[in-house]
Amino acid sequence: MAFFKTQERTKERFSLLLLDLEEYYFEQHTGYHLISNSRKEKKIRGSIKVCSRSIIFEPDSHSEPILKVPLRDCQNIESVEKENNPFNDPKPPVITVSCEQVIFIKESNVIAPYRNERGSKKLTFELETWSKTEDVVQTLLQLHRASCLDKLGDQTAMIAANLQSRLARTSFDKNCFQSVAENPHMECAVEMVTPLVSNPGHVCVTNENLYFQPLNGHPHVIQIRLNEVRRIYKRRHGLKPLGLEVFCSENNLCSDIYLKFYDPADRDEIYYYIATFLENHVKEHTAESYMLQWQRGHLSNYEYLLHLNHLADRSCNDLSQYPVFPWVIADYTSTHLDLSKAATFRDLSKPIGALNQERLDRLLTRYRGMPEPRFIYGSHYSSPGYVLFYLVRVAPEHMLCLQNGRYDHADRMFNSINETWKNCLEGATDFKELIPEFYGSDSSFLENKLNLDLGRRQNGTLVGDVVLPPWASDASDFLKKQKMALESQYVSEHLHEWIDLVFGFKQKGSEAVAAQNVFHPLTYEGGIDCDSIEDTDQRIAMLTQILEFGQTPKQLFTSPHPQRITPRLQNITRSSSINSTVSELSPVSLCEDSSFEDLTEESRKMAWANMGNLKRISSHKIHKEAVTGIAVSRDGASIFSTSQDSTLKMFSKELKEFQRSVSFSNMALSSCLMLADGKTVICSSWDNNVYFYSIPYGRRQDTLMGHDDAVSDMCWLDDRLYTASWDSTVKVWQCSSNNQSSHKRCQFEPLAELEHDAGVNSVSLNPTGTLLVSGCKDGSVTIWDASSYQTLQQVHCHAGTIHHSAFSPDSRHVLSVGGDSCMKVIDVQTGMVISSVKAEEEQRCFCWDGSSALCGGQSGDLLLWDLLSNTVINRIPAHSGAVTAMWMNELCNTVVTGGEDKQIMFWRLQS
Repeated sequence: MAFFKTQERTKERFSLLLLDLEEYYFEQHTGYHLISNSRKEKKIRGSIKVCSRSIIFEPDSHSEPILKVPLRDCQNIESVEKENNPFNDPKPPVITVSCEQVIFIKESNVIAPYRNERGSKKLTFELETWSKTEDVVQTLLQLHRASCLDKLGDQTAMIAANLQSRLARTSFDKNCFQSVAENPHMECAVEMVTPLVSNPGHVCVTNENLYFQPLNGHPHVIQIRLNEVRRIYKRRHGLKPLGLEVFCSENNLCSDIYLKFYDPADRDEIYYYIATFLENHVKEHTAESYMLQWQRGHLSNYEYLLHLNHLADRSCNDLSQYPVFPWVIADYTSTHLDLSKAATFRDLSKPIGALNQERLDRLLTRYRGMPEPRFIYGSHYSSPGYVLFYLVRVAPEHMLCLQNGRYDHADRMFNSINETWKNCLEGATDFKELIPEFYGSDSSFLENKLNLDLGRRQNGTLVGDVVLPPWASDASDFLKKQKMALESQYVSEHLHEWIDLVFGFKQKGSEAVAAQNVFHPLTYEGGIDCDSIEDTDQRIAMLTQILEFGQTPKQLFTSPHPQRITPRLQNITRSSSINSTVSELSPVSLCEDSSFEDLTEESRKMAWANMGNLKRISSHKIHKEAVTGIAVSRDGASIFSTSQDSTLKMFSKELKEFQRSVSFSNMALSSCLMLADGKTVICSSWDNNVYFYSIPYGRRQDTLMGHDDAVSDMCWLDDRLYTASWDSTVKVWQCSSNNQSSHKRCQFEPLAELEHDAGVNSVSLNPTGTLLVSGCKDGSVTIWDASSYQTLQQVHCHAGTIHHSAFSPDSRHVLSVGGDSCMKVIDVQTGMVISSVKAEEEQRCFCWDGSSALCGGQSGDLLLWDLLSNTVINRIPAHSGAVTAMWMNELCNTVVTGGEDKQIMFWRLQS
């Protein structure tokens, strides 16, 4: 189980979980527990542990119990010299401890609730190393004084001073380096954090490894090779920016080490050192980049939730911020689990507390009569108690640690899946969600394999294995069906609604109120500044309350989370895309031996997967200035290009030379496109006009004088022309002809004028012609409804002008590139920027499939980007100046580019 990745069970009975919460284990000494009776003295060999709030004796014999003496219950601790025998043999000094309580742990070597013996006791210990006796006594007396101080704050301060003194007197042992050639970069004092435990020591980072050496030698030195690190996160620990968590795997729940620093500057220095080391090995992911991978099916629902938890400061090493997963199934009584029925699933748009309307009404009544700050739910959906409620069968020592050596009452234990779900729906204070283990592969947390005595319920039954729903044949089958439900069609289509509640825009503020998702203010990040509380005891009590009560994850999204692109929706968009009229976004093939009807999603995927093998076939310098637009005839024989030299050129692919040159005015042409009839080329110009060129007749057919400034871009679909201009408008025109012959003039009827705040550089339709996107000089992208001409989304996402913007083939996303060298992926449904890539140079134009993009850069190279990982897969040398125009056929196996070097280049995808 992932919970135990960093704390595998060992034969050693002692565990730091035997300490109180916030207690430290300082040192150990081999010695004896001396038991005197009337006949003889019994010596039990073992290890004496000096801890900040207790003395613990661990016998070597497993038949003997571990003894724990709280220092606050001690009346006297002293070193006693024994009298010599008649032969003057020296007798070792002993340590006597007079106390009012002794705690017996693991009696008969069984994990069970602790047994407390109260009353006057006197324990005697003897050290194997006699000379250390006085030092140990002095240490215990100092810690005893701290434990007996009236104020908790004074106790904590005195113990902290003792700890810092010990850390200052020691340092990392460089003999532990794996190689004599290692160069240490930095060393400092830290604490290694595991669930409910903080273990002080020293961290040392070298040019090869990260090491942690505990102050007490328990466990031994931990080593992590830097070249094996895959992810590293800064963490908020105890509400302060002191944590650092390191993962050597991509998708594991639990990390390889979690460190808490005493100084944020030390934490940051080691973080940036390791991050710099990783720059060439691992790309840091953001919530948005994971979102894009999830949306497009490259991450499962489970993996995506795992990454969101990690990004939101959730860690399996911190039970107050343990990863949180949703209940997704609502049916735990049927004999058959039907994942095709919506009624089988929980409503993911509501928090647990709002699923039962009757209970919610009572909570809202209380909420409305409550003084500020108000809250609907008095308890949280995730807390240390809830985590161990689920995991008590595999983590009994953690539960005993959390609850002072006791289990919970048998009837309040995790006895049944259905009972737990029912209580979450009906209980007055129970609003807990699930943990990742419910969707994992290890079912041991549902079974009492350790044969723990967890008590007897009121109905007389012993607490054993968790009672499963009737539809699960065993624990493994239960988890298998839980995973199937999490990855089901229904959950995939609705999971974004739950993410909005827990990690997103409905987590806080007015949206949280509207969604009945308001928890106690102490659970939110920044809900209270503990450092501002002057009274030390009050500050510690407040911090303890916050950590034990549960914490809301860090907010990752401030706008609605987009829906996942599920297979059912993908099939709809595929069908509409393939059957739509050919437009600028989906031009026909240059390949004479293939037809548009032969296209399949699989062939496109294969082509994009092989896009790195794009090879240049030929290049031709046919213009006197930069190329601005490219269009191709239906048979692929003729290529048309426009240029800033004001000409439209027609190039013969077969003859490998240009055949026609047309000039409509003395100003630059900005773009061109081929109409579906294959007989007309349209050109836009900086002279504010749009020109129609008849290929059969070889002359200008029409002129549309439509704008007050340069026409920058165009697109066409179903006899409608969309023109973008630097006069800050996009205009929509209905084009019709009284005669179908291509030499007759067209009629242009203006249908709409779409106003913008700045000049428009780019305009593009989605494949079905239902959506329009425009990109402006002020860095804003606007998505329009192509039927009503209403603004759907307006996103100011670039710091500079936008060069090009276009929809993905499934119409779910828009990609834009701009003068700020950034590439932005925008979710159409929500307007959220779900991926942002900062390139080394400006990208001027591109073609993309929703996951990968072939871009033309300022340097003249073609760059193949993987937008899921934000990395350049391949760089292909191309033009000697910026790539300014690009065309790709529907099969994605032929590309034509144009550049500032006045050339057009032909590219073919090699098999």
